Amino acid sequence: MSDEVIGTVYASAGRRMLGIVSLAFLGILLIYLCLAKPPSLLGQLFLLVIGVGSLWLADKMRRATSHVIELTETEIRDSSGIVIARIEDIVSIDRGFFAFKPSNGFLLRTKKPETRVWRPGLWWRIGRQIGVGGMTPGHQTKFMSEIIAATIAQRDL
Repeated sequence: MSDEVIGTVYASAGRRMLGIVSLAFLGILLIYLCLAKPPSLLGQLFLLVIGVGSLWLADKMRRATSHVIELTETEIRDSSGIVIARIEDIVSIDRGFFAFKPSNGFLLRTKKPETRVWRPGLWWRIGRQIGVGGMTPGHQTKFMSEIIAATIAQRDL
């Protein structure tokens, strides 16, 4: 088995920019409202916390969406070096319309639970479920999900 990359998924520039700018604008707007027209002490604290949280989330999304998801014969990994899932551990893949999955993405279920990881706009993992997608183009995630589904079907024969 080689370590050759079969497929990649990355955040598209337009969606990435729109998401980051929207969250940053929301954070700045809420902090401005907190300082310019303070409603009450509790309201001011609420606006400040949500505003700072939005700015933090915008920065987390900016850093997360700069990475690429790579599919090899043995694993799905992040370009930062994190192994998202090993192909041998994948039990099922869900690409359905009503699946609890990221936008333009797919949902994987693995044999054993892993640590929680969240890369906003790119992928997340909670226990045995892994969601791939968000700010990614649909054709990239569809290609990757079809390769994974074919690999699982071939493995299970």
